[in-house]
Amino acid sequence: MLDRKFIVENSEAVKRNCRDRGVAADVDRFLALEGLRRERQAEVENLNRRANEVSKSIGQAKDATEREARKEEGRQLRERTGQLRAELDALAAEQEAIHRWIPNMSHPDAPRGRDDQANREVGRGKTPLPEFDFEPLDHVELAERLDLIDFAGGARVAGHGFYFLKNEAVLLELALQRYALGLLIGEGFTPMTTPDLASNQILEGTGYIPRGPETQIYSIENQNLSLIATAEITLGGLLAGQTVDAEALPLKLCGVSHCFRTEAGAHGKESRGLFRVHQFTKVEMFAFTLPDDSEAMLEYLRELECRLFDGLAIPYRVVDTATGDLGGPAYRKYDLEAWLPGRGGFGEVTSTSNCTDYQARRLNARFKVKGEKGTRFVHTLNGTAIAISRALIAVLENHQQADGSVAIPEPLRAVVGKDVIEPRK
Repeated sequence: MLDRKFIVENSEAVKRNCRDRGVAADVDRFLALEGLRRERQAEVENLNRRANEVSKSIGQAKDATEREARKEEGRQLRERTGQLRAELDALAAEQEAIHRWIPNMSHPDAPRGRDDQANREVGRGKTPLPEFDFEPLDHVELAERLDLIDFAGGARVAGHGFYFLKNEAVLLELALQRYALGLLIGEGFTPMTTPDLASNQILEGTGYIPRGPETQIYSIENQNLSLIATAEITLGGLLAGQTVDAEALPLKLCGVSHCFRTEAGAHGKESRGLFRVHQFTKVEMFAFTLPDDSEAMLEYLRELECRLFDGLAIPYRVVDTATGDLGGPAYRKYDLEAWLPGRGGFGEVTSTSNCTDYQARRLNARFKVKGEKGTRFVHTLNGTAIAISRALIAVLENHQQADGSVAIPEPLRAVVGKDVIEPRK
């Protein structure tokens, strides 16, 4: 969340940012509540001071009548203090609810616009768009012909949006994980597998809404736990309530996890097959940095995503995400959109975001500089290395061949054990 003092001192900029992002946060009410809260807090402090003075004066009373009068005054002061504290708590709760909906500020260079139509292309990958001399199939048709994915079986077992991977698709999943981990470990990232569940406080701290009508999160009934939508949640939670030495930063982590999303309202051609599913595996990059280093780290994470997809010979473009398409915690975000022949257009396969201190403030994740008093909030960044489901779409569709087979990208062949996936006989 944003610093309360920052909101008060920069209220017009905060309101303008909310409009740019299409967020209906009541900043004016927040400011009014801040004024009322300060007034009530001053009154409480004044009453406490008076109550202490009265308490000390009881022993100096001249007689029993005066002593009882001072005791009664003390009781009335305590009663009034209790009433004011209740009012103060109610004001704080209302203000906190508004505070949590105010998004992070946006990078000055981020495109202004209501949705992804305002995203700005900033680069293309090394691989050109494919030129097929045949009518390319989408991944659903390819998977059926090559016997790689069982959507019908997944639907029978768990409902629409679930699936079984089969045969070489299983090996492709393992190969994609190993490929991403190999590159990231070589770059000094610490590999981790993470829990598939997190407490709701951690979800809220990272900016995910575990309950409510608009949530994309699966929550566990009668438990303070939810299934994670991304390892960003669990990796970000590692430093919740912790203080690290500045010398230990940056911390670069890569987490392998299952991801669970309700994908409420997702439908249509662009959601066909694996593109929007309820469960998938992902390798996620996460970094904790010093405040001055986060912008450079964002560019570094973006470059790593590009290297991964260049290595797979997947055509893509990179877009600078418009303000209206940013998630609440993100200060700036880049999306990598792979060319998907099955739909004849680009589709998001990875993204990377600089969340500055927005998540850290909620999680209370701090750093300390040796020899300096006090602590400061770290900056957090996240980036998809490989989301297996969407990477599979890109690999199958871009590397399909005229005879119905799919050529396996060179970095994946050792794990898959073959160069080509051929139609079943």
